[in-house]
Amino acid sequence: MPYCVVTAAAVAAGEQGEVRIFYQRYGHGATKVLLIIGFAGTYESWAPQVKGLTGAMEPVDEEAPADDDDGSGVEVCCFDNRGMGRSSVPAQKSQYTTVIMAKDALALMDHLGWRRAHVFGHSMGSMIASKLAAMAPDRVASLALLNTTGGGYQCIPKIDWHTISLACRFLRARTPEQRAILDLEVHYTREYLEEVIGTSTRRQMLYQEYVKGLSSGGMQSRYGFEGQMNACWTHKLSPTELDRIRFAGFLVLIIHGRDDVVAQLYHARRLAEKLQPAAKLVELHGGHLVSHERPAEVNMSLMEMIKASKSNKDLEEWSNLPKKSDGLLLSGSASCLTKTDDDRVNYLVFTYNLLGKLQLIFLFIFGVFYVILEHVRRVVRILKPVRVSASTL
Repeated sequence: MPYCVVTAAAVAAGEQGEVRIFYQRYGHGATKVLLIIGFAGTYESWAPQVKGLTGAMEPVDEEAPADDDDGSGVEVCCFDNRGMGRSSVPAQKSQYTTVIMAKDALALMDHLGWRRAHVFGHSMGSMIASKLAAMAPDRVASLALLNTTGGGYQCIPKIDWHTISLACRFLRARTPEQRAILDLEVHYTREYLEEVIGTSTRRQMLYQEYVKGLSSGGMQSRYGFEGQMNACWTHKLSPTELDRIRFAGFLVLIIHGRDDVVAQLYHARRLAEKLQPAAKLVELHGGHLVSHERPAEVNMSLMEMIKASKSNKDLEEWSNLPKKSDGLLLSGSASCLTKTDDDRVNYLVFTYNLLGKLQLIFLFIFGVFYVILEHVRRVVRILKPVRVSASTL
């Protein structure tokens, strides 16, 4: 099996041993694309993009002689992040950060002999991709961020009873069947799942696929879950890192599903604003896995960016966002960008920040309550009353 061995010295001081990153390559060509998957995902989650970008269904035989790149094709590499799939699962949470995982991706590029690549990331993978772009902008031909956030508190979904219910059920899911039901609700819109295909719904078809995948590959381990969660919560792009991406000269594409219950659209819009003039924002009808729900539109946008990069398209022509000098505010509502005075802007920013903090506090209180409740239930089950028969002297 194809593995890239990442030495501890290459990623983080204090890390012990080696980390093995499992990967697969598809297609042939001078155009290189690195796909970085998100939280608890494996390389297989990129299947619609692999097929759309390369036309290939079977991975490249690593033992076969390398073909000469004719410049017309696309070669894609996707891999399992540390903590998931066939890659190594370090035991310490400190061994999982987006910086460390970006170094994993750079080590994989070195292993493949890729000097530069178009780097595409989904969800947590987009955090890793953006960190990679900030660390080594000269290695990036273009950057695509799908269903992205800025990490930290931005990973908190919009608080409503549906998402609270999903969170509680997720923590209690112990079997592939239970997990599959939840994953479908998290990843796709209800409209998409209820679409009738032949004699069954898409939900029924996908449910069988998810159960099969979870059963064969195994559910994520506790170490992997806690580690990748730590990577999401500790991720942040500093103003300096944002500037390095903005002024690196490569094109940036942000694709987001309007109905995403995991990564809120507002944060993707804000990130696109911060990455002007390099960023283009594409909003599609779909959920967190908009890359599966709308593969044709997503693949078309990705190919458009690859072609625009090859033609050295000007950043100003690429971006579809209004210039910052226009005094426009990117609103988090369903509408768009409206012109306003400074007082109005400050009020809206203050209100949003306040609501964000209140949302975080509410979620924290709810989480603490839920953990305490579960702990009490376990204690009650353990400390069952014991009948003691009277002894006779």
